[in-house]
Amino acid sequence: MKSHILVVDDEPDIRSLVKEILEDEGYAVAVAKDGEAARAAIETRMPNLILLDIWMPDVDGITLLKELFDVNHISCPVIMMSGHGTVEAAVEATRLGAFDFIEKPLSLSKLLVTVESALASGQSMVSQNVTRHEVLQAVEIVGKSAYVKELIEELDRCASHDVTVLFSGEPGSGKTRCAKYIHTISARKQGPYLELNTANLAGRHKRKVLGLFLGEESGGVAKAGCLEQAGGGTLFIDDVAELDDEMQAALLGALTSSTIYRVDGDAPIAIDVRLITATRYNLQQEVRAKRFREDLFHYLNGYPVVISPLRVHSEDVPELLQHYVSLITNKEHLRYRNFSMAAQNRLRNYEWPGNVLELENIVRRLLMAEGEVTIDPSEVDKILADAAVQTPSDNTDVMAVAQFELPLRQAREQFEKAYLEYHLKREDGSVGKVARLAGMERTHLYRKLRALGIETKGN
Repeated sequence: MKSHILVVDDEPDIRSLVKEILEDEGYAVAVAKDGEAARAAIETRMPNLILLDIWMPDVDGITLLKELFDVNHISCPVIMMSGHGTVEAAVEATRLGAFDFIEKPLSLSKLLVTVESALASGQSMVSQNVTRHEVLQAVEIVGKSAYVKELIEELDRCASHDVTVLFSGEPGSGKTRCAKYIHTISARKQGPYLELNTANLAGRHKRKVLGLFLGEESGGVAKAGCLEQAGGGTLFIDDVAELDDEMQAALLGALTSSTIYRVDGDAPIAIDVRLITATRYNLQQEVRAKRFREDLFHYLNGYPVVISPLRVHSEDVPELLQHYVSLITNKEHLRYRNFSMAAQNRLRNYEWPGNVLELENIVRRLLMAEGEVTIDPSEVDKILADAAVQTPSDNTDVMAVAQFELPLRQAREQFEKAYLEYHLKREDGSVGKVARLAGMERTHLYRKLRALGIETKGN
């Protein structure tokens, strides 16, 4: 199948030229003249790669890039283009997740090499919530503490058997990295690795969600879902507790029978997939509260692994700092800097509410900052102070403290908690009214409230 590339640029000549060049190389190409057209093109067909101009009439490319990643949750590579490129724009684009940044006038050889590299990175989009890696590169579990050594031993045991693994732990603690580690040392390492992000699945059209999961038949065209696409490899589901009742039933049926039926399909399809799941919830509590199927829980809980928060093994912080300095400077072409012993000690004693993901973000910000080669404690203190944004003192008791350095998902949890507490208070604790106002299914809202630690009257 041809890789599908979307070219977004407000200059007709550029769109036409790039389209012609890429089609000559055997790619399927769609074009869009601005942000609105790009959104429509992505809704029609999710590309394997996006070439995105920075300067457009309705929205700039950096803003659109952030929207695509944070709102639409795309996972295909994005290459930024600009005729007025700056180092700041390039750094911001790569920080937000762009694969690369190329300048106009476009060099034909540079364009093709960058496109090939992006597609060869193994990451392509099969739907909004699924990331597919054809062959996943080796993954390292960083740290020398007794905890990390025990964790690696446990992951090695999991990898040597085709057992279903259930990770539990706080957001940002490394559950996804551990899932990748297992896949890359298992007998399935040459097979595909798929990640299903359950964020935003609840409330979407049932057919669309089940089609994403099981695949579907539509107009004589068969579309494979993630269970089928992961055949011979590994499917990682994060966060599995967010699956609604219908998806839980579909998953259990597929796993117990090793077959699926596509939506509107009538022929069984055999599947061969290793399942790894993760959750930030206590699934046993979810089972007791009737929000998660007990039979599915026992199936997923084949080998439970608890991932500890970073504050539990803070002795690994110095090694993690060095790891991310090397990784980020090489990948994002930033100036190398090192941490003084005093700065390392300051960060070892930090609480790390965002865990390893927060550490990575802080390292990136420090590498982007103008300062001496050696990072001292005062610079660390400033970056930590800047991260915390206190809410106004307006006598409201519902707004949580937000931290820019938290992973997006954890920052979103803080907003969700404030949002739901506000509306529960306004609606006198009526979960039914808040569910209608928020556009959520009532069972999903109950699960969300419990996860966020919000007490309800149960009405």
